[in-house]
Amino acid sequence: MASLRKHRANQPGTRHLPFCLVAVLFLTGSLIAQPAGPNRNQPPALGPAPALKLPPIHHLKLSNGLPVVLLEKHEVPVVAIDLLVKAGSSLDPEKKAGLAALTASMMTEGAGKRNALELADEIDFLGANITASSGFHTFTVSLYTPVSRLEQALPLMADVALRPTFPGEELERKRKQMLTRLLQARDEPGSVASVLFNRALYGDAHPYGVSPYLDDATIRAFTIDDSKKFHASLFFPNNSTLVVVGDVKPDILLPKLEAAFGAWKPGQAPVATERAAKQVQQRAIYVVDKPGAPQSEIRVGEIGVPRLTNDYFTLVTLNTVLGGSFTSRLNSNLREKKGYTYGAGSSFSFRPWPGPFTIRTAVQTEVTDKALTEIMKEIEAIRQPIPAGELERGKSYVALRFPGRFQAVGEISAQLQELVIYGLPDSFFNDYVGRILGVTQSAAQQAAQNYLDPGRMAIVVVGDRQKIEPGLRALNLGSVQVMTLDEVMGKAPDLSQAKP
Repeated sequence: MASLRKHRANQPGTRHLPFCLVAVLFLTGSLIAQPAGPNRNQPPALGPAPALKLPPIHHLKLSNGLPVVLLEKHEVPVVAIDLLVKAGSSLDPEKKAGLAALTASMMTEGAGKRNALELADEIDFLGANITASSGFHTFTVSLYTPVSRLEQALPLMADVALRPTFPGEELERKRKQMLTRLLQARDEPGSVASVLFNRALYGDAHPYGVSPYLDDATIRAFTIDDSKKFHASLFFPNNSTLVVVGDVKPDILLPKLEAAFGAWKPGQAPVATERAAKQVQQRAIYVVDKPGAPQSEIRVGEIGVPRLTNDYFTLVTLNTVLGGSFTSRLNSNLREKKGYTYGAGSSFSFRPWPGPFTIRTAVQTEVTDKALTEIMKEIEAIRQPIPAGELERGKSYVALRFPGRFQAVGEISAQLQELVIYGLPDSFFNDYVGRILGVTQSAAQQAAQNYLDPGRMAIVVVGDRQKIEPGLRALNLGSVQVMTLDEVMGKAPDLSQAKP
């Protein structure tokens, strides 16, 4: 008997049987004690939007009265400085549309005692970047530099802003670039559609309705004196503001800014008077023929509202639901559901004067009329109450993305410039998320009914007329006006006539 017990004990696995039983019981108990797994039938609920709390904004001033707006950001040893001048295409002289843009592009082509190459070399040596640009209502001269090179970079920025030389040979090079750009734009249906859409809303006498590509005659007529006089009439410290963001403190910054800009003398700059723009009175379709085009570029919209509208936060939220995100109604319908396009979206362009509301997309030629039908359906549908869940998703989308605008110094500076242009309070950014989350269903519906009228939309389609015109007319959306490319963009420039 003893030998039998010894024999069984030596069998493989027998001596470990009690351990195996314990392990099985332990694992079984662990599985029973585990909570239920995540519900994968629906996405997890969003958490609360993070609060944005910016550090205090410093409001300073140089001895000549030039305002300085500073926000300190010490994580990275860089600084962004933007000189914001109240000017832009809204002050272009009569028959000189595009002069502001040309002047800005010329300002980095030679300044102070340096020509274009010498200026570029010095900027590059410092590891800095200096640009000049213009918009409808502003000129901006921008400097981005390591803090360790700020003292050397600021005089270069001041030269570009205050002492551009506008060399004649650079004007001729710019002129040829502009003519080439105009020629290229004629071949881009999206560019043609945008030019005609803005003109349909504002006319060609309003700054918002002028083509950014201009025309052959206007481009050839620009002179050096035009840019010199334009710059001299607008660049004054009492017409400007310095916006600074970066790793710098006021007591260190101000003496450097004073050395670069303190001798700048005040003056009297002209003020742009708002140009009246008549709202679209009835829906109409404008067709530009692009024979053989595989796609149709579509623009739909009307004149919107100025930036300082009381409905700003409501319209931001409303547009997010309609066409301001990938999951918006327009994109979900035209791309995901119908497969007509790679993308569709909408926007309100918030400017000092009422900017356009625009729906943009490019669809397959054969579904142009069907796509337009769906767009009009979505405009009508957004005027109805937005379901609570959809509205909450739209608000969360805006609120959760907002802090991302305040990461790099250049991004923060762009936000502070909005503060300056529109005279917004310093608390605007810290209050932004709360204002978005406070948008209600009734406010969204009222805003849609006030500002989105499907019966008075301008509709622009650039595509193959032979294939799309019958379907567009059959929709009975309004009158159909067919235009040639030359009627929209002007005659094609002859580059052989441009000076080398």
